[in-house]
Amino acid sequence: MTQTIYQALAELEASGRAAVLCTVVRSRGSTPRRSASKMLVYPDGRILGSIGGGQMESRVISVALDALESGQPRLLEYSMTDPARGDPGICGGQVEIYVEPLAPRPVLLVVGGGHVGRALAHLAKWLGFRVVLSDDRAEFCNPEAVPDADAYHCVEPAALAQVVEITAWTYIALTTRGVDVDAACLPELLQSPAAYIGVIGSLRRWLATREKLLAAHVPEEQIARVRSPIGLELNAETPEEIAVSIMAEIIMLRGGGDGKPMSER
Repeated sequence: MTQTIYQALAELEASGRAAVLCTVVRSRGSTPRRSASKMLVYPDGRILGSIGGGQMESRVISVALDALESGQPRLLEYSMTDPARGDPGICGGQVEIYVEPLAPRPVLLVVGGGHVGRALAHLAKWLGFRVVLSDDRAEFCNPEAVPDADAYHCVEPAALAQVVEITAWTYIALTTRGVDVDAACLPELLQSPAAYIGVIGSLRRWLATREKLLAAHVPEEQIARVRSPIGLELNAETPEEIAVSIMAEIIMLRGGGDGKPMSER
């Protein structure tokens, strides 16, 4: 049985994956498809449904992939009269297509289930993130120790990137117990498309981690992706305050903010 657009949308919501919904919102004259016709475009270019096929559909797929990357919707207008002047067809009508990127719920990957990791998972869950927890110590990586995670991966640090799917909607916070753990998992994480990679600890601790990464031949441009010390400067002390600092930085980056007090605007 062929999957419908609506079934596919429900599946995307359940699995936390991205796609772009393209809908014919207006058609006039002779056009390939009527208003309300829909097409779903997946990140790899696959489609489900159709808005008319041909050159017009090909153009819309290209725009849809750009919209998915930018996160911005588009309203496209096409006349289908004269291919010699660049029209995508000769039907004679006009069509408007709304291109809507469907970004999945953001994911926070917390590496380290200690005091800060537990507080961070709780806050991120409250903020609407899907929370994935990883720790190589089983006693710190379970629903009893950290009840607010959606998924648990008790694996060695170096194997983390092999068992967790990391996308452009994944934010990674390393709240681990030390430099050795950070240096073990970062080389693979830094090759991922994650939107954010932050490492807890002092500047001195980060510099020690950085030296280990350089010794392991991790490129400088990859290391530069790391934000450490993690979070915004709030003079935070308790695990809960540190969690607020970390999530404030993530929210700032997601929304394109600058972290300045609103009173200074």
